[in-house]
Amino acid sequence: MKLLIPDRPVGIIGYGAYIPRYRIPAAEIARVWHGSGEGTPIREKSVPGIDEDTITMSIEAARNALSRAGIEAEALRAVWIGSESHPYAVKPSGTVVAEAIGASHSISAADFEFACKGGSEAVVAGIGFVGSGMADYMLAIGMDTAQGRPGDVLEYTAAAGGAAVVLGPADKALATIDAAYSYVSDTPDFWRRQTESYPKHGQRFTGEPAYFHHIGSSVETFLAETKTSAKDYQYAVFHQPNAKFPQKIARDFGFTKEQYATGLLSPFIGNTYSGAVLLGVSAVLDIAKPGDRILAAAFGSGAGTDTFSLTVTDLIEERRNLAPATKTYVDRRTEIDYALYARQRGKYVL
Repeated sequence: MKLLIPDRPVGIIGYGAYIPRYRIPAAEIARVWHGSGEGTPIREKSVPGIDEDTITMSIEAARNALSRAGIEAEALRAVWIGSESHPYAVKPSGTVVAEAIGASHSISAADFEFACKGGSEAVVAGIGFVGSGMADYMLAIGMDTAQGRPGDVLEYTAAAGGAAVVLGPADKALATIDAAYSYVSDTPDFWRRQTESYPKHGQRFTGEPAYFHHIGSSVETFLAETKTSAKDYQYAVFHQPNAKFPQKIARDFGFTKEQYATGLLSPFIGNTYSGAVLLGVSAVLDIAKPGDRILAAAFGSGAGTDTFSLTVTDLIEERRNLAPATKTYVDRRTEIDYALYARQRGKYVL
């Protein structure tokens, strides 16, 4: 058995999204760096305000998740944050978020890093934490700010935002977690050294050897082990480094546009990295019906994929309206120009 299945059934008790209101059209970025704003598959990307970072955004998402969970923050036994843009190299984000939301001091607080799957890595670890009986509730967050070297292709898609989930016993969940599976290898397609401001990537090497190989291997094994196929799921969410990759991998496994369109947020807000898949799952849970099944696959450069599936319960109907919907954050937008964004974020050409 390759699947990760806890001793005690676990599920999502509450979930919450957060996306900054500020947007930069991709056409504006293309105009600045290439003189033309035509032909960009990403419409725009979300960027943080001058007073926003991974910690502040995580606090907002966590509060939304707790509202839907219907529990006090003191009931949490862990606060784990996955990100590749933690504000501090040495000082955890988790302790700040835990303090801000009113969690107990008797908890585990940790920061997770696995490129774009830091959030799902925290979820997989949380499944084991709650599933072992060590805790009844824990908070897992995937959140990132926009990181892209000026003029680089990442500048079009590197966005800000993410989501938080409260994990707990399956009998109290609005969506139960059926199983999970992780697939990893040493594939250096994307990296950022400790002292560097912006990540680097292996150009086209990030496609077949990295994204498609790892998501493909993980999803294929997951479907085989669970004896399921695309027709058994109402929704599918795949990591979204751009608009094309998730659509291709979805079609490769037989998923239709109707199945993956709801969780595909990258054309509207860009790639939110560690928060991308959790944000897609959040968008799906906003509209899913009891009994619906969701397949999700997160990809992190370096490289690896976490695949898991959810089954929505009757509790979704009474809890989803207890916090703002994901679409509320997507639609709430204030457009700013690239020059203002570059000045606020301290960007410069190296």
